Amino acid sequence: MASADTWQQHSDSEREELLPRKSREPETQSVHWRNLIGFWLLGLCNNFSYVVMLSAAHDILRNQSAPENNSHRWKLGLTKANPQLHIQLLVDPEPSPEPTPISHNSTSRYDCNPVSTAAVLLADILPTFIIKMLAPFGLHLLPYSPRIILCGACAASSFLLVAFSQKVMTSLSGVVLTSISCGLGEITFLALTAFYPSEVVSWWSSGTGGAGVLGALSYLGLTLVGLSPENTLISMLGIPVLLLATYFLLLKSPDSLASQRDGVLETSAQQPLAAGESSKPHPNFNQSLSFSDRWNVFKGLLKYIVPLTLVYFAEYFINQGLFELLFFRNTSLNHAQQYRWYQMLYQVGVFVSRSSLRCCHFRYIWLLAVLQFLNLGFLMAEVWFNFLPSIYLVFLIILYEGFLGGAAYVNTFHRVAVETQDEHREFAMATACIADTLGISLSGALALPLHDFLCQSH
Repeated sequence: MASADTWQQHSDSEREELLPRKSREPETQSVHWRNLIGFWLLGLCNNFSYVVMLSAAHDILRNQSAPENNSHRWKLGLTKANPQLHIQLLVDPEPSPEPTPISHNSTSRYDCNPVSTAAVLLADILPTFIIKMLAPFGLHLLPYSPRIILCGACAASSFLLVAFSQKVMTSLSGVVLTSISCGLGEITFLALTAFYPSEVVSWWSSGTGGAGVLGALSYLGLTLVGLSPENTLISMLGIPVLLLATYFLLLKSPDSLASQRDGVLETSAQQPLAAGESSKPHPNFNQSLSFSDRWNVFKGLLKYIVPLTLVYFAEYFINQGLFELLFFRNTSLNHAQQYRWYQMLYQVGVFVSRSSLRCCHFRYIWLLAVLQFLNLGFLMAEVWFNFLPSIYLVFLIILYEGFLGGAAYVNTFHRVAVETQDEHREFAMATACIADTLGISLSGALALPLHDFLCQSH
């Protein structure tokens, strides 16, 4: 365990006394609200493309199994939002033999894709995992502004690449760009919260939850109102633009805030957010930490990293390993629609819980991990034994699953923010975010063989 001077244990009320009491003597209320809204928008924009790719995972794999000489089939199948649009656009105006997809296991009660949606999950998370593993060793040497520009460029490129893709590998390359954008963005913005009042953590978290709901709704809604699937993805290019505008134009430089912690702020790694603001150099938190300091901080973080990893392992094992296998034939929803509803309800639960910090705090992250594993066990039993009479019971469980995951995320980073010393907080926030990515990566790796086993055995 970390030494007392490295990792402090305080109640929320005690910690708020230790933090600069909102430290707003020179800071106006309008500046404070600009930063809160700014971090909400940054969370929204950062996770938006990630959510869109995972929501489309089932459609990506089902329609990519068709021969690649039908370009319309791939482009429209990837982004279709309803079966009517899909059928209408896939009909060739001139009669031609309908290509036969590579065999789906249509006789299986699971209606399996040839490959699990966990394949898309892995493409969407492994680059993030690599970035977060390497970040504590040198990412702080790269200034914030180039990092955010890179995030925006990768997100925009991912939308374009997937929208015009005609091959599986091209599409997965677009998903990888999404992963780079989201992973680099998360570790950057969470580290950036160390220079602002502690409230921005809950606003960032709420924004990431909002990305789930907005991402799923926009993907569905834009196609329903008649926008072509290709134009739907292209229209989402506004999100990376909003990310850059929020960072460079809306968010105020920490130099203008009294929360800058006794004047200790930035070196070349923490440049002013906008041109014309003060660029006076300050010592850098990360660069002043020795290896021993970093190790002690990391050990103190384990009590939050381990349970959050377990929560996300169970959560994404359900989402990308079991969602596509929870197929109910006795409902008016087809398989693709069921999968989209699962994703939507999960994102609603995440958004509500990630926005709940102002209402309630939850200290025991381990309990959330236990409850999430109970969800995993129950839904695994449903996949195997098929005992639930209605899909609506699954809907409720998935909503609850999302609530647990979002609560674990926001409360973990809240605890980290209020329990670390000022000079350690930037490193601690950047390091703790490895937890969710590690859990997601492990779940994706195990969900692939599970998919093959269940689909071959039924």
